[in-house]
Amino acid sequence: MDLKISTDKSLLDIDLIFQFLHNEARWSQGIPRILVEKAILNSLCFGVYLNQAQIGFARVVTDCATFANLVDVFLVSEHRGKGFSRVLLEAINEHPDLQNIRRFMLATSNKKSLYAKFGFKELDQPEIFMEKFVPDVYESLIVANNE
Repeated sequence: MDLKISTDKSLLDIDLIFQFLHNEARWSQGIPRILVEKAILNSLCFGVYLNQAQIGFARVVTDCATFANLVDVFLVSEHRGKGFSRVLLEAINEHPDLQNIRRFMLATSNKKSLYAKFGFKELDQPEIFMEKFVPDVYESLIVANNE
């Protein structure tokens, strides 16, 4: 078994990433492909490859100095539960551009025990955080694009 984690964007299977984020991910259902491509372009991306085929992905939105946000973490279903997520998170945790980050954020509704092994925890001061959340933004983009 040849498992590899790479930040080389030229290796990314954009079709796989788009299909997963558009169709399967709870957090990005319906996202247009153009937004997936733009997000990849403007992020530090981690591809997970097994025998040279992409089986997973994660994206870090960061300034590589003070702040990072871990998003779009996934493994295709047939490769879950095999320890590949742990290897991916180790690679992210050890990446040179992500060392000494003051605030590394993550929003998740599951796998909290996995992320905790890499230093993520509940917010110390949730009262200081705010968000602007538009849950149906992709639907309105699709309607605007069809006109």
